[in-house]
Amino acid sequence: MARIKVDGVQVEAREGAPLLEVLRGMGIRVPTLCHNEAVSPYGACRLCLVEVASGPRTMLAASCLYPVAEGIEVSTTSERVRRARRMVVELLLARCGDVPRVRQVAEELGVTRSRFPQRHEACLLCGLCVRGCAQIAGVGAIDFTNRGVHMELSSAFGVPSEACVGCATCVYLCPADAVRLDAIRSRPSPHRMDRSGRVRCAVCVPQATP
Repeated sequence: MARIKVDGVQVEAREGAPLLEVLRGMGIRVPTLCHNEAVSPYGACRLCLVEVASGPRTMLAASCLYPVAEGIEVSTTSERVRRARRMVVELLLARCGDVPRVRQVAEELGVTRSRFPQRHEACLLCGLCVRGCAQIAGVGAIDFTNRGVHMELSSAFGVPSEACVGCATCVYLCPADAVRLDAIRSRPSPHRMDRSGRVRCAVCVPQATP
């Protein structure tokens, strides 16, 4: 166990544990869009930024990726943290201002508008669908393509992937509802649909034996 300070309170936490896990265990509200316990942390959305002091060094760090270490001091409410989170939200509003989850986080952080040009994208580029496809479904049918402002999510060469099993992991993980179930339903894949409309993957749900 390591002794750390969080917002001036000394606590003990498991050495190497992600700070986000510790903070939420303490009941501290830390906003996230790209985090889900079902997949590995990625640090894409940067909303979970906290200020970490280790000796004379102070830095902003994504709490989902930063490991607990002996003696660090963490601030979740400093002005530096608040400014950084608000800037991140402004950028998200500029990209995906029509997404309800983004607007909810913006409201929580007191951000009402963005100073940047509006793009009206549906995808947050959080990478949850990519990690879910690779780590939960074990398929890896989708990934990031291109770089910088041209980055997007796609299957290889922009054509439906033959590796996709129609499990809809990407649908259920997406915080923006940018991945639609009907898009998966419309392509041939080894799955069947139950009456609720949920995809039941024939790979994950074994067929009943006669």
